[in-house]
Amino acid sequence: MKLNTIGLETTKTKELAEDLNHLLANFQIYYQNLRGIHWNIKGKRFFDLHVKFEELYTDANLKVDEIAERILTLGDTPLHTFEDYTAKAEVPVGKNISQDDKAVRLIVDSLAQLLKLERVLLEKAGDAGDEGTLAMISGFISEQEKTVWMMKAWLDETV
Repeated sequence: MKLNTIGLETTKTKELAEDLNHLLANFQIYYQNLRGIHWNIKGKRFFDLHVKFEELYTDANLKVDEIAERILTLGDTPLHTFEDYTAKAEVPVGKNISQDDKAVRLIVDSLAQLLKLERVLLEKAGDAGDEGTLAMISGFISEQEKTVWMMKAWLDETV
């Protein structure tokens, strides 16, 4: 078993970095969706949602950077082209969404997909003893679960 400089098994960190790149691609599409609905939202809830969407895309942008830096910390290269992102992403793409219910639904559906990917990463990071990735992903999950709950409450739905 070969260990890297930070004390993790190299084969496991390579797999984690690949999974993190998959998450990065999905986060980039999620981020761009948030920018789009922030710009295009219309209607009586414009002021509230415009501010909320900005809060969410600012947070997503920070998470994109954290994911990319974690990939680098593990010794790999983060994806950085839209071609790579669109090829790997599974979150739904929102195009020309200006209606409040559709915008919030896009957020819920996107976060549901991100949470699936993060739960897989959480398990793999635990198996690899990768506390850095584990802590990062665990934090993402708890924040996103709360956001899903709030968005579902806004939609008048249960989690």
